[in-house]
Amino acid sequence: MTYFPEYLKTYPNMDSGFPFHISKNTLPHGFRAHRHDYLEFSYVVSGHGGEMINDVKHAMMPGTFTFVLPYQVHEIFTEAGQPLVLYNCTFSMDLLLEPGADQAFSDFFNDGIGLPPYAQLEGAEQTLMEALVADMYKEYAGNERHRQTLLKARLKEILIRFDRIRSREAKVTVVENAPAVLPTPHASAASAAGRTSPSVWPIIHYIHRNYQEDLALSDLAARFSLSVSRISEVIKQTTGQTFVHFLHDLRLRHACSLLVSTDMSVTEIALEVGYGSYKTFSRIFRESKGVVPKEYRRTEHGRQAGPK
Repeated sequence: MTYFPEYLKTYPNMDSGFPFHISKNTLPHGFRAHRHDYLEFSYVVSGHGGEMINDVKHAMMPGTFTFVLPYQVHEIFTEAGQPLVLYNCTFSMDLLLEPGADQAFSDFFNDGIGLPPYAQLEGAEQTLMEALVADMYKEYAGNERHRQTLLKARLKEILIRFDRIRSREAKVTVVENAPAVLPTPHASAASAAGRTSPSVWPIIHYIHRNYQEDLALSDLAARFSLSVSRISEVIKQTTGQTFVHFLHDLRLRHACSLLVSTDMSVTEIALEVGYGSYKTFSRIFRESKGVVPKEYRRTEHGRQAGPK
């Protein structure tokens, strides 16, 4: 039986119109093994430790940048007396894969399968990255005009710079001065990524891009030249969920965002996120959230308004 560690299902602002959050944290004792279906990057400011991503361990120290894809199991360890201080940024894949956007970030996910999920920045690159992340953190805490647009642009810049660095480092065949405590040749990271079928990420990516359509396992099987049973197995192994549950989660997350951030009617939202009728949408929403969509909207609006 496949073991799936704790599944973190939420983060601040996840169900808002801008599903993005960045925080600065101190980890004196690491962080337990977990996974989630959203994206996350971390950047270490101080301290020493290590991180395990899908059974491959790498060192963490000032300048370590890590990018965790959805459903990857990861755990953080802290060396005694060296608490890790790091930025953690969590965000929805939808921020990078917007309708009408160019292909850059579609390629980012698919081409990055064989690359290590981290890079150790030094010198000018470390100085620049720390400034970019710190500025993003400051911008997020403020309320200036065009805040979301700037945050989204900064997020893309940070990820592109990281991807350039790890791609360049991955071409180096001999790694000098590797940490003695946590040796992690890049080849090992690529090998670990290779243990997952190369067909997984194109499938997950396609579902994320098309969950608003009338998707069926048979359609996916035909598109990716796999049997229905095999593609169902691949999705279950990757996400820990059945295809239907996975599809509902994506649709309901989008629906929650629209309920909170727009004046669209519930029927309009049902159709927008991929349900053919209000009745079906309302039933599935109530089963998942415990309330009907209209009540969820009233509750969230009341929470945002705060005490009078």
